[in-house]
Amino acid sequence: MERRNRSLIALEELKYINFLDDVQRAPELQKWCENYLTEQEITDFDLELEDLKRLNELFYSNISFLKEYKENIRLELLDNKKLKKFIKNS
Repeated sequence: MERRNRSLIALEELKYINFLDDVQRAPELQKWCENYLTEQEITDFDLELEDLKRLNELFYSNISFLKEYKENIRLELLDNKKLKKFIKNS
């Protein structure tokens, strides 16, 4: 029962995180992973089929989000480096 409750709480938290804006979403996803995936694996979740499908959907959409977020941050860093270089040369 405890495993099921933990799994349901994890699913509800992931649903909530999915609706946050990008700046809040990325660190909250990191915390979620640290809380639920460091000591146990995703396969240890005890959910019904529909809940597992929803978890799967959220999990992979958030992976896609993190890839896009990482790329956006990388581009911002490149722009900042270019601006810093321009300011130094002025």
